[in-house]
Amino acid sequence: MATGLPVRAVSDIYQLSASEALRAMAASEFTAEEYATACLARIDAVEETVGAWEFLDRDYLMEQARDADRYRQTGRALGALHGIPVGVKDIIDTQDMPTQLGTPLHANRTPGHDAHLISRLREAGAVIAGKTVTTELAVYAPGKTTNPHNAEHTPGGSSSGSAAAVAAGMVPLALGTQTNGSVIRPASYCGVYGFKPTFGAISRHGVLQVAPSLDQVGVFSRDLEDIALFTEVLAGYDVQDTSTRARARPAFRAGLNEPLPLPPRLAMVRTPVWDQADADTREAFSELFDHFGERIHEVELPESFAAAHAALQVIMESELALNFAREYTHGAEQLSDTLRGMIEAGQRHTAVEYQRARGTITELNRQLDVVLYDYDALVTPATTGEAPHGLTSTGSPVFCTIWSLLGVPALSLPLLRGSHDLPMGVQLVGARDDDVRLLRVARWINQEVNGDGKSVTTAAA
Repeated sequence: MATGLPVRAVSDIYQLSASEALRAMAASEFTAEEYATACLARIDAVEETVGAWEFLDRDYLMEQARDADRYRQTGRALGALHGIPVGVKDIIDTQDMPTQLGTPLHANRTPGHDAHLISRLREAGAVIAGKTVTTELAVYAPGKTTNPHNAEHTPGGSSSGSAAAVAAGMVPLALGTQTNGSVIRPASYCGVYGFKPTFGAISRHGVLQVAPSLDQVGVFSRDLEDIALFTEVLAGYDVQDTSTRARARPAFRAGLNEPLPLPPRLAMVRTPVWDQADADTREAFSELFDHFGERIHEVELPESFAAAHAALQVIMESELALNFAREYTHGAEQLSDTLRGMIEAGQRHTAVEYQRARGTITELNRQLDVVLYDYDALVTPATTGEAPHGLTSTGSPVFCTIWSLLGVPALSLPLLRGSHDLPMGVQLVGARDDDVRLLRVARWINQEVNGDGKSVTTAAA
């Protein structure tokens, strides 16, 4: 049994970050079973309002936690996430839970295998808490999830349930995916950290294919240290996903804690869609610019970056037309008008249009390398502003599009609030394969803006 927490009641331990909980369990302050019980109590308190879960088996969650405690008692080596509950976006295959892809066309679908990244989580000792709500086939049509800060506003998408579950304190960690803006946008709206590492850093084997040229796995947490820990567990080579590469895995945790030899050089980038930024975003970024003073310079991207949004649209529509051909052929009437229209647009794109759009990725990456040569990170909005009112849309992904197309690492920092007292993220973008440096810059920015800024407060729902 637990020895008792020195600061907070056991019932409140759901508020801890994963890193804090790991240290506390190692010190026998509480057990994995008690931690899971606290998380479940929090779920029971807020899930009716937030609606973050598509599948949740409380008994199975508790059994996994008890198994973690029994294993700890053997004295054998423990994984990096031993006893930590993790939410899993419902497009990621789990052999022991349904994966229904956010559509009635796949109701009760239960795969017979785990996705590669789920295997990594199990090896690390994580507790698979359940499946979080996704938009329809991880595209645009919303699910039932609301924003934990205000239930009348969208949580963003497509990783709606994952971002909301973390923001509401139901679990400390959750998995998402991003094809356009599906990690950064909900992280911004829900006021948590959302990290999309470099394209190919995390295997997508066993994850729904939307547009494989763009699909990337991402993570959510309320703590920057957790982002590094979680990503380090998941990243690595997988022969089953050709976007991954056989190379040394970056030391995300150690790298995060290494001091920067000099204060970072930051470039504020408005991007070609700055005209779509809300007044709150414009004002907040003006204040950020003033705050960082000589450490930040305003930089304009080359004019060619204006083609990025059209290129992503062509690639995304073309590839989802191919990957969702079965759903369209056998159940078009059960698809949303938006998704059906995207599939039909993809069917009309020519091979020349598609290949030209694909070529944009290489060319713009080359140009971005030139921009980043003089800077450690780009600073840009994560979203147009606060989470929009209403639940019929998941908001605009336009400030994520360029970075999704190029496959560069992007991180939403929960630093700002808008005029309706809702969160707004600051998006940091780094050079491809320079993920660790991006996290170190994020830590420096946190310290500069709010003293430590290490973790964020759980949303009241």
